[in-house]
Amino acid sequence: MLHLAAFIFGALAGSFLNVCILRIPSGDSIVSPPSHCPKCKAAIAFYDNVPLLSYLILRGQCRSCSVRISPRYFVVELLTALLALALYDRFGFGFSFFMSFVFVGALIVISFIDLDVRIVPDVISLPGIVVGLALSVAGYFLISGESAVVPSPVSSLLGILVGGGFLLATAWIYEKITGVEGMGGGDIKLLAMIGAFLGWQSIPLTLFFASLVGSIVGIGCMLATGAGRRLALPFAPFLCSGALLFIFFGEELIQFYMLRN
Repeated sequence: MLHLAAFIFGALAGSFLNVCILRIPSGDSIVSPPSHCPKCKAAIAFYDNVPLLSYLILRGQCRSCSVRISPRYFVVELLTALLALALYDRFGFGFSFFMSFVFVGALIVISFIDLDVRIVPDVISLPGIVVGLALSVAGYFLISGESAVVPSPVSSLLGILVGGGFLLATAWIYEKITGVEGMGGGDIKLLAMIGAFLGWQSIPLTLFFASLVGSIVGIGCMLATGAGRRLALPFAPFLCSGALLFIFFGEELIQFYMLRN
């Protein structure tokens, strides 16, 4: 029963995240006006705004004008629901679940916005750095020490400095050598936010996974499109994927590495 509650909670949150993904890039309010069709502007009734189910019942169309609704809405709601379920299964309901879900929600919004418009919104990453550090302080006392997902305040602060500082140095060196900006400031702030929520230990694994998967996807896209070095892929989704990997498998991967060395 609690697993179902976690899934429903995640789907409801995913519906709100869709609003954030749509409105934040344009600077619109995320609370008003109420949800409406982007084409005919008709308000969406409450019975047509049920996460996951409404999209399936309406077959991905607006009830008023029958315009096609992007499948992204369904994907985000399902992804958020599944991640909420996975977080509950790993941590149960408690502070670790709350902190990690807030973080995961931010990662989802950042990833889809970067895929859409190629920006990492400061309105999420900068407050996220502060929130991550504040939650690490609160969690350190509430759960009596550092846990697998809640870092100590010191680890969180080091994560901000290491995460943001490493990418800043890398971007500066790359630009000096090639004359091309290789990494945006948004990615630097995002990695600092990841460090704030997960601690400094998360930075190497996040960067390794993001670079590995990003390189594979990038090479595949270059071969498929023939774009060569001109191809520019958004890096934030890969960083976010690396952070998710750390949440669910970071402790095990660190222990495996320590045992092998």
